[in-house]
Amino acid sequence: MTAAECNTIFNLAISDYHKTDHVDEAIKNPFKEGSFEHLLYLKNWIDTVQWHLEDIIRVPEIKAEDAIKIKRRIDASNQHRTDVVEQLDDWYLLRFKDVKANKSARLNTESPAWVLDRMSILCLKIYHMEEQTVRQDVDAQHIENCTRKLAVLTEQQVDLGTSFNELMDDIAAGSKYMKVYRQMKMYNDEKLNPSLYKREAK
Repeated sequence: MTAAECNTIFNLAISDYHKTDHVDEAIKNPFKEGSFEHLLYLKNWIDTVQWHLEDIIRVPEIKAEDAIKIKRRIDASNQHRTDVVEQLDDWYLLRFKDVKANKSARLNTESPAWVLDRMSILCLKIYHMEEQTVRQDVDAQHIENCTRKLAVLTEQQVDLGTSFNELMDDIAAGSKYMKVYRQMKMYNDEKLNPSLYKREAK
């Protein structure tokens, strides 16, 4: 899939979420389970819900107990996001398994799925920055600032999409190769987070 096709799915998830704009709304993934498209939609849905959880937790009046619940929910969301990204990379590893890398093949700084992660977040930034450009309760300076930022984000999306497409072509041609490192997050693991395993030892 091209960058444009991936962004179309990301934007669909964003649009579907904002029909209710509620972090507890159940996902209704329109794509066949197990498909690449299903994973892309799920990835962006997780990002979109987390985007709004990050907004909520920053409300100054939030109760401490509510903030703790949301922080733990964000931690779980981060783990889920990472798991889905790694599933996407598994899909790419399978897709390119028969490609023989050239002797001069180079390693990219990011795997394809982690580029998709950036693309998904960028779609969210563009959506919410565009919202700011049509607000009626702010002054002209705010609109001007956000319009300028939106233009930069849009340019960045074009550049990132171009780079993604080129990466796909390069891997398929053997001039670059994939190497996937699992994230191995430690804070959610009771055996690796000292605040958790030391507590269990008491």
